[in-house]
Amino acid sequence: MGPIVTVLLVAAAAALVGLGVVIGVVLSRRERRAATSAADLAGLAGTDTTVPVLAALRSTVVVLDDDDEVLRASAAAYTFNIVRDDAVVEPTVAAMVNRVRASGQAQDAAVTVSRGRVPGAGQFHLQVRVAGIGQGRVLILIEDHTAARRVEAMRRDFVANVSHELKTPVGAIQLLAETVEAGADDPDFVRDYSGRMRKEARRLGVLVQEIIELTRLQEGDALAEPEVVDIDDVVAEAVDRVRVEADGRQITLVAGGTRGLQVRGDAALITTVVRNLLDNAIRYSEPRTRVSVGVSLDAEDPDIVRIAVVDQGIGISKEEQERVFERFYRVDKARSRATGGTGLGLSIVKHVAADHGGTVELWSAVGRGSTFTLVLPRLPEGEPVEDEPAGGGDGSAGGAAADEPADESIRSVS
Repeated sequence: MGPIVTVLLVAAAAALVGLGVVIGVVLSRRERRAATSAADLAGLAGTDTTVPVLAALRSTVVVLDDDDEVLRASAAAYTFNIVRDDAVVEPTVAAMVNRVRASGQAQDAAVTVSRGRVPGAGQFHLQVRVAGIGQGRVLILIEDHTAARRVEAMRRDFVANVSHELKTPVGAIQLLAETVEAGADDPDFVRDYSGRMRKEARRLGVLVQEIIELTRLQEGDALAEPEVVDIDDVVAEAVDRVRVEADGRQITLVAGGTRGLQVRGDAALITTVVRNLLDNAIRYSEPRTRVSVGVSLDAEDPDIVRIAVVDQGIGISKEEQERVFERFYRVDKARSRATGGTGLGLSIVKHVAADHGGTVELWSAVGRGSTFTLVLPRLPEGEPVEDEPAGGGDGSAGGAAADEPADESIRSVS
């Protein structure tokens, strides 16, 4: 009984430590981004008398000229959909600019904006201040409060998750341990129940890991430090990760569609989403069937990328389709337990899609299979991201000398 109790204590401790690490990462990322913004602005000093003042600020910055054209903008201003094509396009912020020009008084407001152009995507919660800075110019300062809101929700959800689901495998292990103790004189009996205990312990480990992963995703930072993500690479890696499981179940994997598409965000998280969808499709499909993943542009909006995972499985009824993205919900509980499913995979898919300004769609019919489609905004050509220069190619647009590295966070429009 000693080792079993130790295993349970270690698992619980690991879960709590994981939560602490996640919260620490959230706070450290926010501090690092704030320091980076100040350093980037300081690098532009000398090109404008206002820049040394802006260098002391932690906010995302947008500077407008007297015609409301963008002179400078942090890359995050594009991420937040405040700025596009060198103009302020968010209606609430644009109205604040107009009021500042009319009254001369600074404006403050809490602004909620969509994470992307995809209907039903997640949201950013921003605090925006707009003020005149002389010579007809207007300064917009943007603070992202999304992470702060989600950290609090993270704490509440973690407690709910632990109380709701961890008690099931823990209780099973305890019961099996008592059974083994009662039949300790029978080696075959002990081997049988020890195997069952190992299975429950593995399920507990997977469950703890997925709870920590889902909790980490709730920080809402996927677009805070975005990178260019090649969908071809994402699909190839996701298919490779599930190939062994598919072969074991005699399921054929097929990948195809439009190549060369890119989105903005976190490549590892998007790969996890596609892999989870493939895992689900394989888990709920019969042997000697096919699972396909196809990439395409939206028929009505070419700025939207669609990644569809299609199976020939058992299908999902209309009533259950409304609940499949809930935490711990399983369409077929017996099959999920047999295959090690935790009921968290589609919750992770939903959160990652929302954090990338996208959504996930479902079509299914009982006995005919299911199609889960990840919908993400396509990376617009010429839009700056955190990992590539946003100024002019000759180095002059950002105010840096030709032999100096281009600034990565501030776009300067000449």
